[in-house]
Amino acid sequence: MVLPIRAYGDPVLKKVAKDIEPGHPGLKQLIADMFETMYEASGVGLAAPQVGHSIRLFIVDASPFAEDDEGKPTEDAHLKDFKKVFINPYIVEEEGEAWPFEEGCLSIPGIREPVERQPRIVLQYQDERFKEHEEAFEGFAARVIQHEHDHLDGVLFTDHLPPLRRRLLQGKLRDISRGKTDAKYKLRFTPVK
Repeated sequence: MVLPIRAYGDPVLKKVAKDIEPGHPGLKQLIADMFETMYEASGVGLAAPQVGHSIRLFIVDASPFAEDDEGKPTEDAHLKDFKKVFINPYIVEEEGEAWPFEEGCLSIPGIREPVERQPRIVLQYQDERFKEHEEAFEGFAARVIQHEHDHLDGVLFTDHLPPLRRRLLQGKLRDISRGKTDAKYKLRFTPVK
């Protein structure tokens, strides 16, 4: 089932999400619904807070980065099969020289801005069977994970922007929170007071 994505201004997007345990009610269905929702919105990642659940869970499918606009493999062709579920994830290490890349967010439609992130991370997480993993990720995979991981800590990509740029975006962000957007997917709005 396609779920409505919480738009900028919804308080759940600014909360620190809670860890979950095996047997979490409805988890399997939530994960399936999140993938369906992400694909419907043409996203590459989706965090549980974005669909109203303040739990430490996000999903990614970075395969769109594996091909260019003409369907040819890119330097990130290894992302073709990068589809994962991350439960209770924590970044334990970040390294390398930060590099900018234009990011967007399904909760902030129509806004894309360059965000600097480190190119390599080490992540501790559990998969959908709650098996423990510690794994290193690099390049776009690391970036997508960092973006989604931020959601679990109540951080949006716009929070990484320089103060002047954030001020210049305030009007657009306020419009999004009020439902003034041309997003082609289902959103839920909670106006900023």
